[in-house]
Amino acid sequence: MPHYAYIAIQEDDKIATFTVNPEDGSLSHVRDLDVSGGPFTMAVSPDGNHLYVGCREDPQLISYDIDQSSGDLSRTGMIPLGFNPTFIGTDRKGKFVLSAYYQGAHIGVHPIGGDGSVGGEPVVWMETATGAHAMQTDSTNSYAFVPHIAGNGPNRIYQFRFDENTGQVQPNDPAQVEPDGFHGPRHFCFHPSLDVLYFSNEQGSSVGAYRLDTARGTLSQFQTVPTIPADFTERNTCSQIKIDGSGRFLYAPNRGHESIACFTVDTASGELSASGIVPAEPTPNATAFGPGDRFLYCAGQGTGNLATFSVDPGSGALDRVATMHLGNRPAWISIVELPG
Repeated sequence: MPHYAYIAIQEDDKIATFTVNPEDGSLSHVRDLDVSGGPFTMAVSPDGNHLYVGCREDPQLISYDIDQSSGDLSRTGMIPLGFNPTFIGTDRKGKFVLSAYYQGAHIGVHPIGGDGSVGGEPVVWMETATGAHAMQTDSTNSYAFVPHIAGNGPNRIYQFRFDENTGQVQPNDPAQVEPDGFHGPRHFCFHPSLDVLYFSNEQGSSVGAYRLDTARGTLSQFQTVPTIPADFTERNTCSQIKIDGSGRFLYAPNRGHESIACFTVDTASGELSASGIVPAEPTPNATAFGPGDRFLYCAGQGTGNLATFSVDPGSGALDRVATMHLGNRPAWISIVELPG
């Protein structure tokens, strides 16, 4: 089955579409789609039929149908937004688009129509705090979490109960959990088989590991691991974080150190062990796994280049195998497998 990569290139106002070779990880350019307004964050629906795009220069949420034979994108809806979205995603059933707004200090939940389009008023438009950076639901679709960075934000993870039928969210008890230091949780990912979440800490240059109480929907921190060497004293912030489908390898890019921190994951406990740091393109941000998690793609906003790394199946070690230029300020990568 063919794989397609959609890459939002913010300052070029476009989404670039590529086919992905599952054998060597190479990308072949197919087409560009003009998207005015600075496309930044994206999400693919759970069924792979729709793509959702959040724009930052002209704040809006756009929906597209994905042609299952060609990978073509067809616009189906658009909603203006009051603030610039820093993150969008769908709930686990694909009925709602969840969004977070850093400067806007809000979260939003927008309904998705039966045809996969967006177009209605949000069912939730809630003020949280400055620095809201992501919003996702857990595997049961019963709880949602919203990290807020430190400094410009409260350095906390907001915890919500989520109603998958109505999209409504209610503060959980407790409503927030605070890291054990000035870390600034930014983005996060779920372990595929354990009740564990991992947060990239923007200010702390680290990864925070949390256990999820599935009965209550609350988090408790059990580990913090640095992403940069102890002797690195220049400014650094972490960005998007990824874990592979086996739950054995985790990666966190460093903006400042210009690298990707690599970790192995204990599949019984979820504990992380540092396994290396590899150079990346300057200001690495957009990150995604390729087919079969055999390749990791990481785009640098400083150069506009995409680095392709092979992933060693035994150790998780990264080896750069290709570099290609994308454009000005690549911001997000979404990869989907289609029936063709």
